[in-house]
Amino acid sequence: MNDFINQLAFGWYPYLAVTVLVVGSVLRFDANQYSWRAQSSQFLRRKQMMIGSNLFHLGILVLLGGHFVGLLTPVTVIDRLGIGHDFKQAAALIVGGIAGVAAFVGCSLLLHRRLFDARIRRSSSWGDILVLVLIWLQLTLGILTTWWTMQHMDGSEMLRFMNWAQGVLTLNPGAPENIRDVALVYKLHIILGLTLFLITPFTRLVHIWSAPIWFLLRPGFQIVRSRTPVNRPNPSPTRGPAGVAPSYGGTTVLRQMSESGQEGA
Repeated sequence: MNDFINQLAFGWYPYLAVTVLVVGSVLRFDANQYSWRAQSSQFLRRKQMMIGSNLFHLGILVLLGGHFVGLLTPVTVIDRLGIGHDFKQAAALIVGGIAGVAAFVGCSLLLHRRLFDARIRRSSSWGDILVLVLIWLQLTLGILTTWWTMQHMDGSEMLRFMNWAQGVLTLNPGAPENIRDVALVYKLHIILGLTLFLITPFTRLVHIWSAPIWFLLRPGFQIVRSRTPVNRPNPSPTRGPAGVAPSYGGTTVLRQMSESGQEGA
């Protein structure tokens, strides 16, 4: 690949994508918080939605966590822990492969709903469909990289991507050189992933910042049910005991006293 294009795609574009992701998300939250949502269509074809959504989100979370940990963990830390690069490569291939297939199947189900259900299609914007198509292509590219990864089970190819990602993080201008000669499918996978970062503030993807992970940290609670019925007074429809006139929030008066008072008047 041409030196200038390589520097542009893997040296400058990552900073642009991440800057737009962070700044754009902050500005959108400040300007239009009511648009900060996933715009779910779960009430239509709920069963397919639940299966596809669960597979997709579970797979995506594993993939994102694996990519960030695998790419940004310093090589020296891995060496000190005694983890071999070949073992790390094999683990990434197996776990990433399973998660990638799960996310791909889930995304395919969600995309099928959007495209082939008339009601969901009418309620979907072009942005909704575009996001799913781009994610589907990204997952497809990720699965295709498995073939090239299997040709480098010693971990040498993985080290090149680690050095590139950590070089970008530390503002090293020579970082793009680490992946200059890798297979084209890897480069397309990286560029499309950065593009998804770039468009996040302008699409429904912005809801990734609102993932309810705080539910995992909240204190637990226990619901206690009694097997024996609780003895409670049986109120009349007038919100009081039988034989008492309705008070509507005030002092209750016996019906007999009320009637005698009216007769006396």
